[in-house]
Amino acid sequence: MTDTTQPASVYDLAHSDEVESLATFAVLVDNEPGVLHRLVGLFAARGYNIESLTVAETDHNAHTSRVTIVTRGTPQVLAQIEAQLTKMVSTRHVQDVTRDPNGLERELALIKVAGSGAERVEALRVADIFRARVIDTTHTSFVFELTGAPSKIDKFADLMRPLGLVEISRTGVLSIQRGVEVL
Repeated sequence: MTDTTQPASVYDLAHSDEVESLATFAVLVDNEPGVLHRLVGLFAARGYNIESLTVAETDHNAHTSRVTIVTRGTPQVLAQIEAQLTKMVSTRHVQDVTRDPNGLERELALIKVAGSGAERVEALRVADIFRARVIDTTHTSFVFELTGAPSKIDKFADLMRPLGLVEISRTGVLSIQRGVEVL
């Protein structure tokens, strides 16, 4: 009797038992034209997804920007992403914030909730529990500002959905390290 099963592909063997997880990378780069394009191109060319991306100049005199990227992958893929980010010519430093015990991650969200009566009162109560600030109000809606870990914002949004959530705007993840160390 002959074996008619297909041999496992290299991809199947490499990824069969590995679980994907989120990773946040803080990347200090030269602030010059084309750097962000090359960084995003690195992800696109290899089929990696960027779940969150924030970029801003952090030191005008040194011409550096901090890029915070949230992506998902197996441990092997995440290690490959970190290595490729480090190899980029414009990269000065890469930090895997998710593996750093001193890493902090926060996100800002604006959440619009429409409703009246009991739903409106409940939305205010939940906002108070989550320490969300009311930054705009009308007779039929609120806009809340909430800062915290991405999971906190997700939980807040889940609780607001049945109360009339109509729109969310999120900044993307920002990160920094506790203590005196710098990126």
